[in-house]
Amino acid sequence: MIHFQGRNRVNKPVGNFSGRSHRFSTDGDASTIHGGRRKIVVVFIMACMAVLVGRAVDLQVLNKQFLKDQGDMRHVSDVPVSAYRGMIKDRNGAPLAISTPVESIWMNPQEVESTKENEIRQMEKLLNLPKGKVNELVKGDAHRQFAYIARQISPVVADQVKVLKLAGIYFEREFKRFYPAGEVSAHLVGFTDIDDIGQAGLESGYEKSLKGIPGSKRVIRDGQRRIIEDVENIKEPVAGRSLELSIDQRIQYLAYRELQLAVNLNKAKSAALVVLDAKSGEILAAVNQPSFNPNSRKSLKESLYRNRSLTDVFEPGSTVKPFVVAAALDGGYVKPNEVFETHGFYQVGNHLVKDVHNYGTLDLTGVLKKSSNVAVSQMALRMPPEYFWGIYNKLGFGVAAGSGFPGEASGSLLDYQSWHEFDRATLSFGYGVSTSALQLARAYTALADDGILHSVSLLRRDEDVDQQRVFSAKTAKRVRAMLETVLMKDGTAYEGRVDGYSAAGKTGTVKKAGAGGYVEKSYFSVFAGMAPAKNPRLIIVVMVDEPSAGQYYGGIVSAPVFSKVMAGALRVLEVAPDQQDNMPILLTRKGQ
Repeated sequence: MIHFQGRNRVNKPVGNFSGRSHRFSTDGDASTIHGGRRKIVVVFIMACMAVLVGRAVDLQVLNKQFLKDQGDMRHVSDVPVSAYRGMIKDRNGAPLAISTPVESIWMNPQEVESTKENEIRQMEKLLNLPKGKVNELVKGDAHRQFAYIARQISPVVADQVKVLKLAGIYFEREFKRFYPAGEVSAHLVGFTDIDDIGQAGLESGYEKSLKGIPGSKRVIRDGQRRIIEDVENIKEPVAGRSLELSIDQRIQYLAYRELQLAVNLNKAKSAALVVLDAKSGEILAAVNQPSFNPNSRKSLKESLYRNRSLTDVFEPGSTVKPFVVAAALDGGYVKPNEVFETHGFYQVGNHLVKDVHNYGTLDLTGVLKKSSNVAVSQMALRMPPEYFWGIYNKLGFGVAAGSGFPGEASGSLLDYQSWHEFDRATLSFGYGVSTSALQLARAYTALADDGILHSVSLLRRDEDVDQQRVFSAKTAKRVRAMLETVLMKDGTAYEGRVDGYSAAGKTGTVKKAGAGGYVEKSYFSVFAGMAPAKNPRLIIVVMVDEPSAGQYYGGIVSAPVFSKVMAGALRVLEVAPDQQDNMPILLTRKGQ
């Protein structure tokens, strides 16, 4: 018998291990491995948590300024700071234009949509807005993030709206322009728009110096973008420069009142008046009718904003005759004692120059006293065209007066090379040349200040460095003496006499030009004069456009305005009377 012991040794397991017990040993090793990994993960997570907790403690307790700085960076922004607009004052410091702080309210339409309806209505009531106005703005500007609700409201009302704490509603500090003189100085000072930018008058002409330079500041906003804290001023705003005018508001008011009365009395279309200092050329008053209130300009036409005294032109008529007489005397083309035969008419080529009456024989004083077209035409035709034109040009006709006012008129004066004989004749009594009231007043400084023509200024100044001589002092004094007779009983402007003062002046009654020539029964009534006559301090020019109450002569319509304004202005300036008081007696008489 053969035993297979070797096979049994080979197949029999060695040792005391069974297959089952072998499997138990393998599972224990895997569990040990997985448990180790879990411990590592837990330890890692705990370590991370410890780091985070430590970092949180560091940031919120030990080093909390870092988080504050980071938060601020995300809620800090720069906002503009409006600059204070410079004041406009008269020569005595009286305010003509000042800025007051106000607030404007704006919204982010995308944020306002979440605001309750009753809260919106409360705001609308405070701002005096129609019901539903804000919702209309929200719907109309929903795609935008900015829309104004109200501009330039009082700080008191703004504070009431702030109490509501509405989402998406923001506030902006601004300045609003206020004009204490109202209508009296409206044409001169002008006005600004809702953004405080000059739109007319001196507000526009001196915009750069008045507006100042805006600043900026850094602020912190809350989650609703409302400013909750000022951080720092980045750039201080620079206030605009104040403007000190040559205007005397006392005289401005007096002139405004009298001109308004004259327009109403004569049922005129419009009127303008200028008061000049005869020694310095400073403009002490410049008023117009009709006027407007610069503090409330709703439904007003742009034509009302026009400063007629500086920007509108007219043919000056007989008010230029004193210059013709002065030019003829200075040039030696007439003699001081010369007389002229007028006969009531004068043939110039195919044209006829006429006087209102046949004044017969007139000396130079009589020529101005009676305002003879015939006599001054004869003088003009004696003078060479170049010389005659040169005098008018030196007096400033056809050239802007240079006051610095925006839109100032230049007027017109044809070149002498194109003149015909009749042109020279008509120019001698104020047709064929156009001027503004300011230009005419400036020209009269050459007679008032002994032959010296002054430049004009709307800003206060101590002296005129641009003055120039046009006539000799002797001639200017002679002509002034002649013009005193115009205000005598048999002159053309008796109603222009000035109570307590000697005065000199000249009337002008000018037909208005239309599309087809001069229009019948349509006139400019003009008066230009000065006082006291012996040593003039003031010059006043009055122009009334289309008086329609029956009278239209300059001596009746405009001369009384001159009388009242001159008397009041001289007393305001404390100029001593130079003759016994004699109240003017208003007569109804024709005057040219």
